[in-house]
Amino acid sequence: MTKTPDDHGERFDEIAAEYDEDQSPEYRACVELVVEHADPDGEETLLDLGAGTGAIALALAEDAGRVLGRDVSEGMLEQAREKATEREITNIDFREGRFREPNVDGEVHIVTSNFAMHHLSDEEKREAIDVIAGLGPRKFVLGDVMFFGEPDPGEPFYSPEVDDPATVGLLADALTDAEFALTAVEPVHEQVGVLVAERSHGDGAQ
Repeated sequence: MTKTPDDHGERFDEIAAEYDEDQSPEYRACVELVVEHADPDGEETLLDLGAGTGAIALALAEDAGRVLGRDVSEGMLEQAREKATEREITNIDFREGRFREPNVDGEVHIVTSNFAMHHLSDEEKREAIDVIAGLGPRKFVLGDVMFFGEPDPGEPFYSPEVDDPATVGLLADALTDAEFALTAVEPVHEQVGVLVAERSHGDGAQ
């Protein structure tokens, strides 16, 4: 990994106010797909890791029993809290949390993440997926920068100095090793996509 979580938190603090205005069509497509695939049942608890300004968490709050938004950037979290207040959403909790230290108590049924895990090294991604599996969710929906083939070095979708995307194969292997079954793969771009991983209720029990 080229940067620590604290480094990323500071970087996103600086751009939090403008973050929503500078998103690509691929990012927005991933948001839509993550929301579509998460599909909470109205009573479930959903954890959104790398919640940012709340795009996923806020979109799913109406359909979930409880939503937990976690991020390393206080600036981004403040933007998310302001949106929740403006929209009068009361079943959502935004606070500091990390992929490998999500700062969560109690049962979690669904985990989502969009455009955040690529900041981790491949080894740290595996560790994060193991931590997520340990929370016992029935489903994990991951939208992110990921390689479906060899990325064009002349047109990277990411910033090599701060990002470390994985191949789809590595992510699939990590999910399988954590006893998830990969149930959907949604390519958005050759370097961007959404993975859906699920476990039976028994597999997800604590």
